[in-house]
Amino acid sequence: MSNIREVARLAGVSVATVSRTLKSPERVLPETRDKVNAAVEQAGYRPNLMAVQFRSRRTGNLVILVPAIANTFFARVISGAQQAAQAAGYRLLLCDTQGREEVEREFAALVHAHQADGVIQLRAYDPFESPSPNGDSPPLVNACEVIQGGRHPTISLDNRAAAKAMTEHLIGLGHRRIGLVKGPKSSPLTRDRVSGYHDALSDAGIACDPALVCHGDFTLTAGFEGAGALLQLAERPTALFCENDEMAIGALKRIKQQGLRVPEDISLVGFDDIPFAAYCDPPLTTIAQPAEVFGQKAVEMLIALIEKKPIADRHVVLPFELTLRDSTAVLDRDA
Repeated sequence: MSNIREVARLAGVSVATVSRTLKSPERVLPETRDKVNAAVEQAGYRPNLMAVQFRSRRTGNLVILVPAIANTFFARVISGAQQAAQAAGYRLLLCDTQGREEVEREFAALVHAHQADGVIQLRAYDPFESPSPNGDSPPLVNACEVIQGGRHPTISLDNRAAAKAMTEHLIGLGHRRIGLVKGPKSSPLTRDRVSGYHDALSDAGIACDPALVCHGDFTLTAGFEGAGALLQLAERPTALFCENDEMAIGALKRIKQQGLRVPEDISLVGFDDIPFAAYCDPPLTTIAQPAEVFGQKAVEMLIALIEKKPIADRHVVLPFELTLRDSTAVLDRDA
C-alpha cells in the first residue's frame, strides 16, 4: 500500500509539501501542485481523510439552507455557490428546507457535531439559537433574504430601491393604477419591495389604493390568481408589478386567458430576471439581480470566517439593473 512518503519521492518534494498540497492546495505553487497530484495518481495514494479532519478540525463541508429548491432564482444561487466551493476545495451540502425552522436547525447542528464547517442561510432566520459549545459564534453567512440587525455577515440587494425604480419606470410610462402582487407576508423581501412601490407612488403624488395590492407567495399559481383578482376590479390596473418573475409569468397566462394583450392593454413587470423572463411572449421587463454572485460571495465570505481571515465588509449589498423588454409600453389613454 502506498503512503505519503512514496508520493513525496515520486514528486521530488518533501513529505511536508505533499501534506500541505493535500490540505491547502491554494498555498502551493501550481507547478508543485501538479507534480504532487500526478504522484498521488501514480502511487494510487488515498489520504486518511478522518485523520486530516481530526488534525485540522475541519471537514471541508459547507451546508447551504435553501427555502425552495424548485425556485429558479435559488437554483442560480446554488450554482454560483457550488462553483465557488469546488474551486476552494470545499463540498456543498444542500438542504431544501421549505422554510421549516426545525429542519434548518437540524442541518445547522452539523457544525456543532463537527460534520460541517459552516452554514449559508438563504432565508431570514438564524438556525443557531445559541453559540457553539465553546462560546464562539458559529460560522454562518446570511444571503438573499437577510435578518435585519443579525449577528452574522450578510449579502443582500437593495430591494426597496429596486422596487422603487421599477414602479417609477411604470409611472414614467403614464401608469397611475399600478397593481402589485406581493410575496409572502413573512419575507423581508416582500416588506422592502412593497416599501419601494409605496415610495415611488408617494413621490409621484399618487395615492395608494389597497384594492390594487394582492398577497402572493412567489409561485406561478400566486401570479395567476393575483392577476385574476386584479382584472376583476371595476377599474382594473393599467400596469401590474409582480414581486418575482415566476408570479409575473403566472400573471401573463391569466391576462391572456382574459383576452387582454401585454403590453397594449396592460403592462407587466417582474423581479429577478430568471432565464425564462427573456423567452416569455412578450419578453418580460424585470429587475436583474446577480443570483450566481450571491452564491459565490456567500461561499467566499463563509470560508474566510472558517479560516479566520479578515472580512473587509461584513454586509455586502449587490447591484441591481432595470432590464427593459417588450412587456411594458406607454399608456394609451384612449384605449
